[in-house]
Amino acid sequence: MGKLQSKISFHTSKYRADGSVEETGPVRAVQQHGPTHTDAVTSVAALKPDLCVSGGRDKSVAVCSWRSGAVLRRFIGHEREVTKVTSGLDSNRVFSASRDKTVMMWELHGTSGPSQHFPGHDLVVTGLAVSPDASQLCTGSRDNAVCKWDTETGECLGRAAISRNLVGAAGSLHPVMAPRCLLGYFTHEAMQSEFALSLVLQEAPEALLRLPVRLGRPKLEAGYSVLQVTHLCWVPGEPYVIQTSEDKTIRIWDSRELQVAHTFPAKQHIQTCCDVSHDGRYCLSSSSGSAGEGGEATLWDLRQTRNQVREYKGHFQTTTSCVFLPRGPALAPSIATSSYDSTVKVWDRDTGACLATLCLEGSGPLASLAVCDSSTLLCASFKSGIHVLQMSDHAELVLEEVAAF
Repeated sequence: MGKLQSKISFHTSKYRADGSVEETGPVRAVQQHGPTHTDAVTSVAALKPDLCVSGGRDKSVAVCSWRSGAVLRRFIGHEREVTKVTSGLDSNRVFSASRDKTVMMWELHGTSGPSQHFPGHDLVVTGLAVSPDASQLCTGSRDNAVCKWDTETGECLGRAAISRNLVGAAGSLHPVMAPRCLLGYFTHEAMQSEFALSLVLQEAPEALLRLPVRLGRPKLEAGYSVLQVTHLCWVPGEPYVIQTSEDKTIRIWDSRELQVAHTFPAKQHIQTCCDVSHDGRYCLSSSSGSAGEGGEATLWDLRQTRNQVREYKGHFQTTTSCVFLPRGPALAPSIATSSYDSTVKVWDRDTGACLATLCLEGSGPLASLAVCDSSTLLCASFKSGIHVLQMSDHAELVLEEVAAF
């Protein structure tokens, strides 16, 4: 860990808002630090001004200096892949969710073991949001449940199951790459059984989408819904939590009673991620997609009309993460998105124009974004660790990679 190398960045094409491309050539050396994780990085979040927390398929949670790439703490305790990480604002507590169906809390300056466990979900935990004061935690899972926890005691303060009284269809499942062995193992008839469906939904729901066309895609029985939570985020200064799910909707939860306060109109594709602006006025969500269809990010009004405000289209595959950017090099309010197409895009929030695009060649699918400061983003990838991206404003906004770890 911490070994530093340099390489010249050749993926420096600059994409203008009108879609034209300007080849700028090599711009700077990208500092390559020793990898933080030994496998795909599935989630990254800002922790303190110079620190970040990440989780990956290697089952570990790591706290790093994003400036130096040094691993300061590594937490081991999950039995399976870490799916989400987060931390409280100005807090020394780190939270992680996993495919082992549990959530754990870690103390930045404590022991290497978890300081609190939050068991209770029946399937992989895919949503994780901590209250501004870090006293409460909301979790969501593919078991269709949202839970609220006391972070001090570990007590479950409430559990709400999203209504399952809907007819689902295989076409509404998450279109990511599936283990091919599943496609050969399950026959069309076997897929009709609830046991087989539950297994595939837990381990690789996208497998249903990859069934040979000649077999036809099996329809789920009435009463079996695919509303699995994909992401959660807390509204700053409010008791509300935003939730995205595989039923293509975005919900606002009132955390006090753990009830749905509002549901936005359903989108055309699965909603994969969400974020809330610092003033609590807007919400962002991102969509699954493939071959140029879907993959958009959507801006929603949280305070007045509670309607869709704008869409941001340009990714060719599933958009996995969306974040609001603080005022910085881009003078106009802006947002950023990452995608399975290996690109990160910065958008003008109000006009929808794409201000900059960076292709991280060889990174594989991009999984998560985190905002460090007004000019720095972190991007987690499946194949090449965590990338440090910087924005600078010259004649127009420039987005470039400066380091990876």
